[in-house]
Amino acid sequence: MPTPRQLEMNRRDLMVVAGACAAFSTTAGGARAQPAPAGEPVLSEVSFSVNGRNHRLELDTRTTLLDALREQLHLTGTKKGCDHGQCGACTVLLDGQRINSCLTLAIMNAGAEITTIEGLGGVDNLHPMQAAFVKHDGFQCGYCTPGQICSGVAVLDEIKAGIPSHVSHDLTGAMAPTAAEIRERMSGNICRCGAYSNIVEAMTEVAGRQG
Repeated sequence: MPTPRQLEMNRRDLMVVAGACAAFSTTAGGARAQPAPAGEPVLSEVSFSVNGRNHRLELDTRTTLLDALREQLHLTGTKKGCDHGQCGACTVLLDGQRINSCLTLAIMNAGAEITTIEGLGGVDNLHPMQAAFVKHDGFQCGYCTPGQICSGVAVLDEIKAGIPSHVSHDLTGAMAPTAAEIRERMSGNICRCGAYSNIVEAMTEVAGRQG
């Protein structure tokens, strides 16, 4: 039968071994979690027009259009929100159509005509959509507003062109800028302030002028 001293030493040995195993497991797990080296960036030259001005940039091929606009051209009106294409804050117009600029690489858009919020209108010469957002307080905190306005301009163009949405009753007939149509088409642009009703009012007013 083991003596109390032998039992005490066995317990001590057991604790040492258990501690060593735990440390090894943590170290090994941490080593596995380390990302692989990114390596040297691959640079490529790309040219496109932004707000009517031609730009030629040398960029890492992994650079998104959003980061090129903000970091290289310093057009910070286009916002980085979720960076996953879910909030719409980075919406710009590419060849007249709205896109989430965080989901496309800059080099994929060579030769494109890009319009950001800065290209729609300035303080002294607001675009009708910008003026309507101000009038109806559709901007609230203002963070998502550039994407909302760019998307709003594209939405009214889609409706005018007769492009149907999921709520359109007649897929071949004329489209009307109803509240339901506007809400459905703008659903990809999220406003944390909850200014949705004001945004609909602003867009409805602009649509009435265009009609």
